[in-house]
Amino acid sequence: MDIKLMTSESVTEGHPDKICDQISDSILDEMLKKDPDSHAAIECFVTNGLVVVGGEARTKQYIQVDDIVRRTLKNIGYNNAESGFDCDSVGIISALHAQSLEIAQGVDEGQGEHKEQGAGDQGLMYGFATKETKELMPLPIILAHKLAARLAEVRHKKILPYLKPDGKSQVTVEYHRGQAKRVETVVIAACHSDKIRLAKVRADILAKVIKPVLGKLLDNQTKVYINSTGAFSFGGPAADTGLTGRKIIVDTYGGLARHGGGCFSGKDSSKVDRSGAYMARYVAKNIVAAGLADKCELQVAYAIGVAQPVGIYLDTYGTGKYSEGLILKALKKVFDFRPKAIIKQLGLKKPVFLRTAAYGHFGRPDFAWEKTDKIKALKNALK
Repeated sequence: MDIKLMTSESVTEGHPDKICDQISDSILDEMLKKDPDSHAAIECFVTNGLVVVGGEARTKQYIQVDDIVRRTLKNIGYNNAESGFDCDSVGIISALHAQSLEIAQGVDEGQGEHKEQGAGDQGLMYGFATKETKELMPLPIILAHKLAARLAEVRHKKILPYLKPDGKSQVTVEYHRGQAKRVETVVIAACHSDKIRLAKVRADILAKVIKPVLGKLLDNQTKVYINSTGAFSFGGPAADTGLTGRKIIVDTYGGLARHGGGCFSGKDSSKVDRSGAYMARYVAKNIVAAGLADKCELQVAYAIGVAQPVGIYLDTYGTGKYSEGLILKALKKVFDFRPKAIIKQLGLKKPVFLRTAAYGHFGRPDFAWEKTDKIKALKNALK
């Protein structure tokens, strides 16, 4: 029998890298609230007792970076000394600088060599969709995100009040001839108070986190590892440094589709690393939702300062109901890949980005790029 094991991981909002993503996107959102035409590429670094914010920004209104950082940390749960990283006492260094004028002339309409609004950088982005879940996402990453989100939920709701914000999840799914059958292995790392016995932590997480999320996908043969080093009471930035954009596979498809390499958080939508990847997901999801293919991966590539993509590549993994050439021709009729058009189509001048910064940018129905509103248009374009 053709059996494959496929694995994805996720991390909680309190993981050091995710703290950085959320700070970066919180600052971006605050800029967009006050000036929708803001441009930013905000980077963050956290370590024991320190947050460093840097990068480029162009906005018309003053932004109080320190307040945003402390508010973000408080909302995550780093709001007491026991967490090892207290929002009220942490040191903050802000080193933002103005956006390069040479980059600006490439993304400002009417400026530069190409008068149309161009891409904020060169690069390649991927979008992916598969019909194996209702979210049209790979099952392992959906399960990993749900486990990580559940770890945060039981902490915030005081169901397991001894948990700390830092945590990770990992799920290995067993596939038979391409169909998901069961969970082979689940791995949870959950930071907790050192006053709680490990045996209780393991029993509680199995009962309150793993079983409610994975349900019938678990069986007697499923391997479960919870805090498998034997101790995890010292976590977060007090124990480990974090950086913006270091969880790009967690943010996308869990390693089960390709990634162009650019991160998302902290970047406004003139940066096609972000907007191009959102558009590629939007297109791929509509192709699968329309029944044109069971699985679809789309690559889009840009040159800095140029509006039209330099290349669009489609792969349906042999599942297409039409030839890839015909589907590609149809999607070019339906979708406009120029940065200005993407921003307008997906509403990317709105302050919507903090919500993307934990538990995945894709597979969540409240995001505009997750809509399947182009099904009819795609089918008509194939006639």
